[in-house]
Amino acid sequence: MDFGFSSEQEELRQSLRTLLARECDMGRVRAALDGRVAFDEPLWRALAEFGAMGVAIPEEYGGLGLGLLELCVIAEELGRAVAPVPFSSAVYLYAQLVLAFGSERQRRDRLPQIAAGREIGTCPADALMSPDRTSLRVSRGRLTGRVPMAHDGLVADWAVLPALDEEGRLGLYLARLSGPGAAREPLASIDPTRTCASLVFTDCEVERLGDGVEMPDLSRVVDTAAVLLAFEQLGGAERALEAGCDYARQRVAFGRQIGSFQAIKHMLANMYVAKTLARSNAYYGAWAMATGHGELPVAAATARVSATQAFQECAMNAIQVHGGVGFTWDYDCHVFFRRSNALALVLGPLSTWESLLVERLRDGARTGDA
Repeated sequence: MDFGFSSEQEELRQSLRTLLARECDMGRVRAALDGRVAFDEPLWRALAEFGAMGVAIPEEYGGLGLGLLELCVIAEELGRAVAPVPFSSAVYLYAQLVLAFGSERQRRDRLPQIAAGREIGTCPADALMSPDRTSLRVSRGRLTGRVPMAHDGLVADWAVLPALDEEGRLGLYLARLSGPGAAREPLASIDPTRTCASLVFTDCEVERLGDGVEMPDLSRVVDTAAVLLAFEQLGGAERALEAGCDYARQRVAFGRQIGSFQAIKHMLANMYVAKTLARSNAYYGAWAMATGHGELPVAAATARVSATQAFQECAMNAIQVHGGVGFTWDYDCHVFFRRSNALALVLGPLSTWESLLVERLRDGARTGDA
């Protein structure tokens, strides 16, 4: 059995890592962190030229037509670099929703724009977890209501929004965020490298996405996004662990490298175990996602829980390994800590996914599938 990525996929990883080393050093990340830019537009253009946004978009819609496994590789590398770009909102959610539910015309209108990096999309990810509870209402093609938070909402051009029509039927709708009737209110975030905004709609013209939405189909898109986010978290966890190990080798105290102290060894070992477990579960999720296997709901929840815990533990303990300087602005530990906590809230918090995992395992046990 093959428990890793193919040689072609590893070549993709190395090519992207080289690009990110050139185009996304910590100076560029800090420019977004300091608020000098909303996101790194030169990096966004470089990723578009690389083909990152279109890797899982079919060729007939302007993409590369590769697949979700290649997108997992890209997600992991962007996580390692703590890339200050709205990739997850635009690619894991917006593009996948348009691809899954959009009409042929909508796919041909929107997906090439995403693949080329000319358009940024978003979706209130939390609303996808319970779309039937949305407060958004559509009447005669006009949307009214408020979205409390949308990741990358300040920089997005379009949004896919769950809303109820006059008859109470759930649908997904395309809204142009720069159009009449749409307003954005910036929100403070623990990770300023990724903007957040509240979206307010007042009689905003919208277009229904496709013919309708079935909950099982929507759940598959959400689970796919959870696996991709897990790979992004995995990349961040691995880089935080590497930073801790590097510092433990270099820092000398009491005449010894601090990495030789038992307390530091145990901390780094725990980080490694958490990261390795997250990798195993992320690969499980990638397999279920790429093959369309019925285990995807359990695999996605497992990957999401494990990766969230691993990134937060590795980011937090990297600060501890660095000791008294770990929390200071001069070191990069806080960049990973910020991103770990921000990603932990995308697509629902950890507690939501822990509950989903328990429910899905219980359901599987009842039906004999787990």
